[in-house]
Amino acid sequence: MTASNPTILALDFDGVICDGLIEYFEVAWRTYCQIWSPANNTPTDDLALRFYRLRPVIETGWEMPVLIKALIDGIADDQILGEWTKITPKILLEDKLQAKEISTKLDSLRDEWITKDLDGWLSLHRFYPGVVEKLKITVASDVKLYIVTTKESRFVQQLLQQEGIELPPEKIFGKEVKHPKYEILRELINSADTKPVSLWFVEDRLKTLQLVQQQPDLEDVQLFLGDWGYNTQTERKTAQNDPRIQLLSLSQFTKDFSGWL
Repeated sequence: MTASNPTILALDFDGVICDGLIEYFEVAWRTYCQIWSPANNTPTDDLALRFYRLRPVIETGWEMPVLIKALIDGIADDQILGEWTKITPKILLEDKLQAKEISTKLDSLRDEWITKDLDGWLSLHRFYPGVVEKLKITVASDVKLYIVTTKESRFVQQLLQQEGIELPPEKIFGKEVKHPKYEILRELINSADTKPVSLWFVEDRLKTLQLVQQQPDLEDVQLFLGDWGYNTQTERKTAQNDPRIQLLSLSQFTKDFSGWL
């Protein structure tokens, strides 16, 4: 039987707490321009909207400029949704590129932007409605809040501080940790000072939740797919039909834990 409240709440950041789509597109476009040197440095009006719609296919940051390349090359949205894992290696091969070099370019462009204009960079991130209040209530409660994300911790901390949320660095597991999320959840359970542990994990990537499911020792972790994040209708339907995964709406998330299940 599932506890009506978590003792530990682990949250993904992008797509659960914060919507970074505008920033993603901007940094992806800058990286695309640097790698592929288009004749026109101004994106077409519909490009950002298509990018936002297709963001759920992205697993790691280096894929974002590649998505722009795919769109500009005329690959249809439906094909990208269905065959993204085949499209990316093809583009890399054709242009003699490595994921690592794209990632390095993107990170350095972002770092340069942050150094020159931190306020401008931060302003392109939007917290989902009601989430800041929910986080503040949780921080003030007995529930231990952790953020488990592929974003760098320093960015997460800056964005939270901007909203008046002070979360100690040891509560944020970011990109630099270099561990799969299920390993971090395992660490949180093993190091918890209050037993028994009731860990609830909210994520917007179905694949991440499915990887947690595959760990026999994590079968008691309550898994939630945030339906407001970067996922597709097909993924939401899969989650709905999975007895281990709870599909969670934003209005549920912002209310008491008793309304989540």
